[in-house]
Amino acid sequence: MREYNLLNTKVSNILIVDDTPANLKVLSDILKSQGFKVRPVPNGKLALQTAEKEPPDLILLDIMMPEMDGFEVCRHFKENPKLKDIPIIFISALNETNIIVKALASGGVDYITKPFQFEEVNARANTHLKLRKLQLELEHHNFYLQELVQEQVREISESQMATIFALAKLAEYRDDDTGSHLIRTRVFCKLLAIRLREASIYKDHIDSKFIDTIYNSVILHDIGKVGIPDHVLLKPGKLTPEEFEIIKKHSLIGAKTIEEVLKNYTKNEFLQMGLSIARSHHEKWNGSGYPDGISGENIPLCARIMAVADVYDALRTKRVYKPAFTHEKSREIILSDSGKHFDPVIVQAFIDIENKFNAEI
Repeated sequence: MREYNLLNTKVSNILIVDDTPANLKVLSDILKSQGFKVRPVPNGKLALQTAEKEPPDLILLDIMMPEMDGFEVCRHFKENPKLKDIPIIFISALNETNIIVKALASGGVDYITKPFQFEEVNARANTHLKLRKLQLELEHHNFYLQELVQEQVREISESQMATIFALAKLAEYRDDDTGSHLIRTRVFCKLLAIRLREASIYKDHIDSKFIDTIYNSVILHDIGKVGIPDHVLLKPGKLTPEEFEIIKKHSLIGAKTIEEVLKNYTKNEFLQMGLSIARSHHEKWNGSGYPDGISGENIPLCARIMAVADVYDALRTKRVYKPAFTHEKSREIILSDSGKHFDPVIVQAFIDIENKFNAEI
């Protein structure tokens, strides 16, 4: 990279643009004698072509030139993202105040009038090369400072997520002694979200951020179970209607817990989606679910995705109240509930990638 070279070399690269051969020679001789690498060109077109191939560290630019004057050349440099930050010193016989002001307003950093003095050209060239070097050093340090800050933020975020995940797994261990339900369901949700983005009516609602967020937020879906008594949560037989009503409360317990945290972190997307999933992943497409009895697209998309992932995992694994089902039987149950329990579009996405689901068990 050119910036790296400038920061680490004593030889600066100066481009001189002037249509008068004598001026080119004098300026070149002056600057070469000071150890600079000099590239003289007689017009603006060649200046732009030369700079594109190897961007200079400084440009000395005449104003009065045929075809393209110095102001136009300067404009082209400033419009080019690769060249726009190169300092330009105008050198011209024109000494009217309005011309000087126009030159500086067009992007020039300095103005030298002809006939010029050796000492003046050398002093101003050195000054702007030093300023440019300092600017690049500052950008260089800022870049690495940003990288360092981002890395530290990333480490903090990962540490926080690990802590939250560990706490969620503690809640899960109460009714899943393998502790792997969270791991599988977050993978299932990610797989479904990716497939829905690839081919479904929801593709405009799902981006990379949505996929990352649902993958993380899924771990909050059953945290409300910490508020369910063991004699109900771990009952090996069929629940009574009263016991089922107690079980159903876990979605509201989890949602209310997350709502309390959200009061202090109102813009946290992880918590926002976690709240939607915790509250609504037991809602059903036909409105017969709980806790709110909402239906169709009134159910948050993330919760509809979670519903399929959660049920599939529950079907495939052994629980205190049932044996593990095969993939084929689980697929049949989910397909039969399309349009009733589940969003048909999400069921179709599940069918499209069912082999990936089966591979995770």
